[in-house]
Amino acid sequence: MNPESQNPGLIIGIVTVSDRASSGVYSPIGSDAIEQYMREKIVSPWRPEHRLTPDGTENVRNVLIELTDSAGCALILTTGGTGPAGRDCTPEATEAACTRMMPGFGELMRRESLKQVPTAILSRQCAGVRGRTLIVNLPGRPGSIRTCLDAVFPAIPYCLDLIGSPGMETEPKAFRPPG
Repeated sequence: MNPESQNPGLIIGIVTVSDRASSGVYSPIGSDAIEQYMREKIVSPWRPEHRLTPDGTENVRNVLIELTDSAGCALILTTGGTGPAGRDCTPEATEAACTRMMPGFGELMRRESLKQVPTAILSRQCAGVRGRTLIVNLPGRPGSIRTCLDAVFPAIPYCLDLIGSPGMETEPKAFRPPG
């Protein structure tokens, strides 16, 4: 099923945060990994809305706000900028754009990533809500992206329901409490 061929009920922002990718030094492979994961899991109509931005708190915050307030994304997944290096500012930008933080997402992603590599403790992923949009920070490496999404994706459809976003149907079916 090609999500672009339908009237999308759900728009998913996919944001690559990288000085080097935004200047053309390399391809934004993290965003490809995110889109592929979403195509594997989501069965309801949706479409991606890609952005590529250099590091910098203001740059990233502005992209998140634009995707939320203007593009109408229900879910935004970022890749990159979550480490301890001086230019890694995606978590600060996410906090600046959000009205409510969701600390369980970052905690779970780090816990699952630590099973793979001991340096996962250096990761600063976070998640938050702006209006009817859930924003989740992911790492930059495709394998790490999959590990983190496998951990938190089961909670995303229900979270979108709770914040009033368009519905997301998945295969396998996402958990939703009875009643």
